[in-house]
Amino acid sequence: MDIFRSLHYPNFRLHTIGQSISLLGTWMQRIAISWLVYKLTDSVFWLGFVSFVSLSPSLFFSPFIGSFVDGRSKYKLVVVTQILLMIQAAVLTLVVYVDWVSVYWLCVLGFVQGVINAFDVVSRQALLVSLVDNKKDLPNAIALNSSVFNAARMVGPAIGGFLLSTYGELVCFFINFLSFIPVLFTLSQMKVNEIKVTKSKQFSNWEGLKDGFDYLKRSPHIASLIIIMGCSSLFVIPYTSLLPAVAKDLFNGDERTFSWFESAAGLGAMIGAINMARLKSGENLRYRVMFSALIMGISLLLLAYAHYLISALLFTVAVSFAMMMQNSSINTYIQTHAVPAYRARIMSYYVMAFQGIFPIGSLIIGAVAEGLGIKHTLYLMGAIGVLIALGFYTYLRQHIHRRLFKFPLPLSRGHRS
Repeated sequence: MDIFRSLHYPNFRLHTIGQSISLLGTWMQRIAISWLVYKLTDSVFWLGFVSFVSLSPSLFFSPFIGSFVDGRSKYKLVVVTQILLMIQAAVLTLVVYVDWVSVYWLCVLGFVQGVINAFDVVSRQALLVSLVDNKKDLPNAIALNSSVFNAARMVGPAIGGFLLSTYGELVCFFINFLSFIPVLFTLSQMKVNEIKVTKSKQFSNWEGLKDGFDYLKRSPHIASLIIIMGCSSLFVIPYTSLLPAVAKDLFNGDERTFSWFESAAGLGAMIGAINMARLKSGENLRYRVMFSALIMGISLLLLAYAHYLISALLFTVAVSFAMMMQNSSINTYIQTHAVPAYRARIMSYYVMAFQGIFPIGSLIIGAVAEGLGIKHTLYLMGAIGVLIALGFYTYLRQHIHRRLFKFPLPLSRGHRS
């Protein structure tokens, strides 16, 4: 099986090339901001707060954005969001260059970036189906798209850690600004044919949101996965916001140690994405979600217990591998099971559960870590991760039981109740 078969489609290939370059800059900027916040404040809470501010728009706006995106050109929306993100990166670079940098400015610019990203992520996810001509290759395209993201997450922090320790934050921010140039170029070379969705003049975004929510209520197989995504984003996935403190406080590390943890997380996620690219049609994605959630919880417990840097890095790889498997399985299931007319709206709920709830989790976990300490907080998060997996297993068993007994066998003619 060709795990790179989606790259045969020109539009998806251009999308992948542009994203792979831009995401390197994005991760360089992300690691620089995280380290800068921790350097300015020496506070785990502020790490979580800045993450909350930058990702909170996905929580508050994503459902409305999904309704907005349905019925509009996803391609044009992606072009606009990339231009706006490039401008935001330029302003951030300028603020650091003139030495105005402060937690206040990082919060303001992070919020602006979060609003733009909320539109970009929903639009890009909904656009993905138009970049692959044969819809049988859509799961492979989703997995490869995740592979690009996580390859950048592995390489970007490694490069960013070197540049950060050698040249400082300004270089990281400026390179991110430049990285949007290839994205805009590859977008300009695409020839995308989108299926037009007509909307009546009386159809408001609020009505679209309500309609999407009603569809979600009628689809418990999708709704249950979004709930799992939300629970993980609230209690487990925010471990990533603690990595600067894990590197500095638990292992007496510096910028490069932090970049090793980020790269380890990227490596694990990339392995998970490649594994998803090898996915065969017909596999039970919901059970894959359950096992991934269990592995994620157990790996977090082992990360909390780790006494040596090398073992901590290996357990970080395992956590991110499981996280990638869970998130990509949920994404693939929704993309392949949602009705096309509702896809953007349902994906907006997925984005809300993933990127929207994550900042609240970061804020909560940051506050808990201030009180309990990093190690005990990781133990708590790992235990909750295991409970989430067990809870979803119970739900799946009950769901199968209901399906088996929903249509009882017909009684024989001689036996009437």
